[in-house]
Amino acid sequence: QVQLVESGGGLVQAGGSLRLSCAASGRTFSRHAMGWFRQALGKKERELVGTINWGGDNTYYADSVKGRFTMSRDNAKNTVYLQMNSLKPEDTAVYYCAATARWVLATTASQYDYWGQGTQVTVSS
Repeated sequence: QVQLVESGGGLVQAGGSLRLSCAASGRTFSRHAMGWFRQALGKKERELVGTINWGGDNTYYADSVKGRFTMSRDNAKNTVYLQMNSLKPEDTAVYYCAATARWVLATTASQYDYWGQGTQVTVSS
C-alpha cells in the first residue's frame, strides 16, 4: 500500500515557477513508477503531465509541458517532485500525484494504482 500527499500548489503569475512535491509512505516506494496528472475545471478526465521510472533516470512528458516542466525523485526521501517553469494560464488545474506498481513509465491514468488528494495550481494572466 502506498499513500501519497501532494504539496506546493498555489497562485502564481504567468511566467512564474512552482515546485510540487509528493510525499509517499510505504516501504516499496522505490519500486513504483510515478506520475503527475492534472485536471482542469470542467474537464472530465485527468491529463498526464509526466511520468518517471523507478530509478529516476527515465521520464516522459506531455507535449504541452515539455521543456517547461521537470520531474525528479528522491527515493531516500520517498518524494517525487514536479518543477514547473514558464507557467501559463492554461496550466491552471488540480495536480495529482500517482503511483503505479509498474517499474517503467506509465502514460495513462488507468495504469496507476494509488492517487493523492490533489493540489490546486492557479496561474493568473
